Amino acid sequence: MKKLFSNIKGDAFGGITAGIVALPLALAFGVSSGLGPSAGLYGAIFISFFAAIFGGTNTQISGPTAPMTAVSMVIIAGIIAANDGDVTKALPAILTVFLLAGLIQIVLGAIGVGQYIKYIPYPVVSGFMTAIGVIILITQFLPSLGYYPKEDMSYVDKFKPQAEEVILENILIEEAEEGILVLEDFKETIIRAEKITEADILKESQTLAAKNASGVLGALKVLPRAIKNINWLELILALSTIFVIYGFKRITTKIPSTLVALVIMSGIAIIANLDYRPIPKIPEGLPIPNLGIITEFKFGTIKPYIFTAVALALLGAIDSLLTSIVADNMTKTKHKPNKELVGQGIGNSIAAIFGGIPGAGATIRTVVNINSGGKTKLSGVIAGLLLFSILMIPGLPNLASQIPTAVLAGILITVGIGVMDYKGLKAIPHLPKDITLGPVKLSSEVMIMLIVLVLSSLWDLVYAVGIGLIISSLMFMKKIGDLTAESSNIKAFKEDYWEDESDFPSKLKEEVFIKHIKGPLFFGSTSDFQALSKQIPNTAKAVVIRLGRMQYLDQSGLYVMEDVLLDLKKKNVKILFVDLLKQPRYMMERIDIIPGLVSKDFIFKDFKSCLQWINNNVEDIY
Repeated sequence: MKKLFSNIKGDAFGGITAGIVALPLALAFGVSSGLGPSAGLYGAIFISFFAAIFGGTNTQISGPTAPMTAVSMVIIAGIIAANDGDVTKALPAILTVFLLAGLIQIVLGAIGVGQYIKYIPYPVVSGFMTAIGVIILITQFLPSLGYYPKEDMSYVDKFKPQAEEVILENILIEEAEEGILVLEDFKETIIRAEKITEADILKESQTLAAKNASGVLGALKVLPRAIKNINWLELILALSTIFVIYGFKRITTKIPSTLVALVIMSGIAIIANLDYRPIPKIPEGLPIPNLGIITEFKFGTIKPYIFTAVALALLGAIDSLLTSIVADNMTKTKHKPNKELVGQGIGNSIAAIFGGIPGAGATIRTVVNINSGGKTKLSGVIAGLLLFSILMIPGLPNLASQIPTAVLAGILITVGIGVMDYKGLKAIPHLPKDITLGPVKLSSEVMIMLIVLVLSSLWDLVYAVGIGLIISSLMFMKKIGDLTAESSNIKAFKEDYWEDESDFPSKLKEEVFIKHIKGPLFFGSTSDFQALSKQIPNTAKAVVIRLGRMQYLDQSGLYVMEDVLLDLKKKNVKILFVDLLKQPRYMMERIDIIPGLVSKDFIFKDFKSCLQWINNNVEDIY
């Protein structure tokens, strides 16, 4: 407790400044997610407060972030579409998925997964972050142009036949659940179908139109319609916001340019009484827990999103721990990764209960906090309390509800541009081309980055990262296998030898062969070792296998080793192990390679003792 209040002045400045930076972003991410500005604000309040208290990074400021919002958008859109476009009806299921993601993060931290996040390859992270930027940038084109697909009636009308089909399908599903046999009681189906109104068809058509126009491909699909129907006032507000953000940064970086842009452009729009589109209303007072998470819980509703919740939890973990590393570098401290995951999980779980969108450690807000003097967890607590006070000051939420949607779209466009990994993109021409696909030479790292980028932008963020990790793992295993095969060798003593092999008697060079294994013997490096018995000539009476540099042996390597030793045994070749390490020996003892195929008498601590045995037991025949 004493440590918590050891830097009150610095933490107060850091927390207040970070909270001010977080405000426009929280509102923007909330609107972008589809749940409205209050969801973004609630997420920022609860995640910042509880992740600071329970987390493992003292200076971390947490809240909704671009990657978490991009994935949340997909989840929210999918569940809303499955609930006939009714946000209120869909909300309990949405928040249950977010709650599940938070609980998964707590479990990940409790079982110690945090320490392994650092092993995710850079090309996967780079491709993903650039894709997040692309997604945010392109999806904000439509609100910047003042175009909303649900309100374009000529576009919505195209979906009326499909809407009727969906409504009829829902009637058949309802009847099946009630045990009604449609073909035997078709009159019931007709009675229910006759109750369908034009308003029902229009509502379903609007849901389908919004779904069809969502995501990068959807936004690009309707972009020509948006350009044809530009709302010039909305476009001017968005472009002016972008101009103020980048322009004000040239004047000073001490005051957050996003906040300046939000205040200036919103002030102009409100004072001039412009006919703009405001953001949804932000409720005043204490946030209320959404008990529908419990009372309306249906496993079938969230079942399709369990894997997505796991992915959301992992993404939040990666996002937070990358920010923790940045904080460590700035403060010369060391964060506790597993504790950080627990803190983020608690923050996300509580935010979900109160209707907030999920978040993670936010790099920009954390950097602002540190630069403003924040050093302890108190700074994150203060940032959360500052945002909470906005809800509690009478009239302020109502004033915030008058912010133009186009202004937040402009803010998000700058976020999208800023979140892209330009360092990784600039490196593309300079990375070595280490793989060949047909006539084309490519860099494996560039290929992985581009695959993740394209799949994330045009298909699915979660699957894209999974595919990127699989390809990275395969590439890594191939490289390690190639390196191991290249450095491992078999030779008679007429060729090069190691320094401690210099005293080997030349008269036995035809009778004794040596195999150097340099590196792990695992499923990616077994092919070269597998050919060992075929490489040994008929003159060989003994094979020395030097294992001092084989640190690791997996199950694939173990069985390949067994097959090779069996072949050598059939040829009556003596097998001598030199400097066998602990883990490989343990594996060999489990399946009786030792002592079944290689007696303990033929396992030598060093080459000197092995050479002594060779001199005493191997005859010069050739």
